Amino acid sequence: MVLNKIITVGTTEAARLLSICTQRVRHLLKEGRIIGAEKVGRFWQIPLFSGIPKVIKGSRGPKSTWRKRASTALTHITVNQHVIRSNKKNEENEPVVRVQQGSRTSYCHEVEITGKCRIIYSPYNPLGCGARVWIEVESDVAVKPFIYADMSQVVEKHIVAVA
Repeated sequence: MVLNKIITVGTTEAARLLSICTQRVRHLLKEGRIIGAEKVGRFWQIPLFSGIPKVIKGSRGPKSTWRKRASTALTHITVNQHVIRSNKKNEENEPVVRVQQGSRTSYCHEVEITGKCRIIYSPYNPLGCGARVWIEVESDVAVKPFIYADMSQVVEKHIVAVA
């Protein structure tokens, strides 16, 4: 007899999966509207059903805006060469890395990918933004962008990592 192991996540990961803020997840937990969630010590353990937490529909207020099923959209990470040139010419520090997760786009200086990914070069079939080289990440892999006010933070971080 094989027992099914239930996969659980914390509030931050549940918020990412539902595309809402962590405070809203905590509010739903307080109301008891996330099915199977339980508090273990100081932390919440939220079970996943088909890769996403199940939320009980509210009886009042506006219609919910959280994601009803797990996202299947790939994440594309590209580097904007025009911003690199502009930063060098004008001695600026604008973010050059573009992260597109479904319809949501953000810009940053550094990206941490915690899972499998692949680099794609497609000179004859570029992305909509014009990129011919990009990193493609599956929807279930976490992508964490970093933005720095001062690039010396990046240099110090990489010196420590190499040493």
